[in-house]
Amino acid sequence: MSGAAVVAEARLWLGTPYLHQASKRGVGCDCLGLLRGVWRGLRGAEPCVVPRYSADWAEAARREVLMAAAEAYLTPLPPEAPPEPGEVLLFRMFDGAIAKHLGFRGRTGAAGSFIHAYSGHGVVESALTPPWARRIVGRYRLI
Repeated sequence: MSGAAVVAEARLWLGTPYLHQASKRGVGCDCLGLLRGVWRGLRGAEPCVVPRYSADWAEAARREVLMAAAEAYLTPLPPEAPPEPGEVLLFRMFDGAIAKHLGFRGRTGAAGSFIHAYSGHGVVESALTPPWARRIVGRYRLI
């Protein structure tokens, strides 16, 4: 599957309201729900059932749950691989925090962007500015 197909599927979700734990295009989703919905749109059934999770999941135990799931179900890209549209980006929102945010790379280069479900904003395509880019801790192919 091409990165262009991933980006096209993710862009179908633009404007979907943010709704914690949801994954229904046009109705609501969070960042994991966006990934789940794009997966279903391109690959079919999800590979596992996602358990219910709170807004502060995994923080108390300091477990990298989202990173472990990404490593298990997605194809990791080496740090030296050139950026590609459609890759899944995993973010650590604060130094020392666990990785808890996901998005899809939209455009590359100086006008780089990523598509993500963001609390208070819904699914948007944001500029991949240096403050966002330095938070990336993993890059994956959806394959």
